[in-house]
Amino acid sequence: MAAPFVAIVGRTNVGKSTLFNRLVGQRLAVVDALPGVTRDRLYAEIDLDGREIVLVDTGGLAGAEGDQFMTKVKEQAAIALQEADLLLFMVDAREGLVALDWEVADVVRRSGKPVVLIANKMESPKLDPNEFAELGFGMPLQLSALYGYGLGEVIDAILYNLPPPGAEVEPVAGEVAIALVGRPNAGKSAIINALLGEERVIVSEEPGTTRDAVDIAVEFEGEPYRLVDTAGLRRRGKRSQGLEYYSSLRALRALQRADVGIVVIDALEGVTNQDAHIVGEVMNAGRGLVLLAHKWDLVQDFARSQNDEGTDMAQIEQTLRADFSLIVGSRLRFADFAELIFTSAVTGEGLEQILPTARQIAKQYAREIEPTQLDEVLQEALVAHQPPSRKNRRLRIRSIEQVTTRPPTFVLQVNDPELMHFSYKRYLINQLREAFGFEGTPIRLFVRRNLQQQES
Repeated sequence: MAAPFVAIVGRTNVGKSTLFNRLVGQRLAVVDALPGVTRDRLYAEIDLDGREIVLVDTGGLAGAEGDQFMTKVKEQAAIALQEADLLLFMVDAREGLVALDWEVADVVRRSGKPVVLIANKMESPKLDPNEFAELGFGMPLQLSALYGYGLGEVIDAILYNLPPPGAEVEPVAGEVAIALVGRPNAGKSAIINALLGEERVIVSEEPGTTRDAVDIAVEFEGEPYRLVDTAGLRRRGKRSQGLEYYSSLRALRALQRADVGIVVIDALEGVTNQDAHIVGEVMNAGRGLVLLAHKWDLVQDFARSQNDEGTDMAQIEQTLRADFSLIVGSRLRFADFAELIFTSAVTGEGLEQILPTARQIAKQYAREIEPTQLDEVLQEALVAHQPPSRKNRRLRIRSIEQVTTRPPTFVLQVNDPELMHFSYKRYLINQLREAFGFEGTPIRLFVRRNLQQQES
């Protein structure tokens, strides 16, 4: 089930990023007294009293008109507004109601989305935010995002105004939801069309043709699947145009409701920095991962053009695949668990592997391990490689527990989490993979202090 999107909107310098950071619990957005500091939208998946949401920070919808970046910033904010399920409309209680607030109110009203009006910077009891009721969204909630005053009421209002859990259509039993993501023009739509055997999604040589996410139900070998084609993702720093921002948010929403993310890579161009960023987006979403080295027919054609007739193309093909796998392993070390498939929508090569591979990964994604098996693997790992020590204090691991699936998530109870070195944590994750597989799925491993365990 996709988490609802909550967008914080308002004119510049009303405290949107401060509220974002307060709700997220860490300093992700740049906060500055100068208007227009937030140049990009920021996203964070957070838990509000047991309800998962995606919080979206935006630049201002109005204000700082002299800033050369503001036209694009306002465009991005308006796009985030279109995709949101709920809008948090912030105003500045210190400055009072100004003309720019009316401009934002007009945009917000025309969106037709549920709105929570918030009067921020209420550090002084002498301030009266009642004038903001003139905007037509009721009496504002009073908040000091800087100090946290009124935050509980804001959270309550968010939860009250969100669509109820389970409002989305229930998935078909046994269905595997697959989101295809990748750089513009990598061939995502062509793959879907080839899988379906008909042109259900527009395919064009112009990058960025697909503007929306489109769900397509399909059955393969008696098993149900749901394919989600998405507009191409790019690195956040490159998302400068309105439609591209809109498409990126759609792609992120698609990952929210998918079991497996399939990253389509243009094999002729190789693995780019943008590809690496997109793989990171899938992993941050905690979804299963498949890599497609697409347009492999073009790589084969290029190899033939560089070799004489009579050359053993089978041997060259084997070398090409091995070399490309090495490149993937080098550029995407952080995703070494991902499955790699060589595909061509033109020749049909590798297409028959996509859906079965995604189903197998979805099973690993939802896999639960027996506690006794987990404990055995942990004890063997501890014997084979002792935990690290620091300043004569050794890390002591008391237990391991699987707390959830989708993705498989484990918690270690230890004497002091600060003694856990990242390399030893990676070692333990590798031991879990070696013992249980978890092919194609990320593993989350958290370290918690065991309050009952005493230092020896």
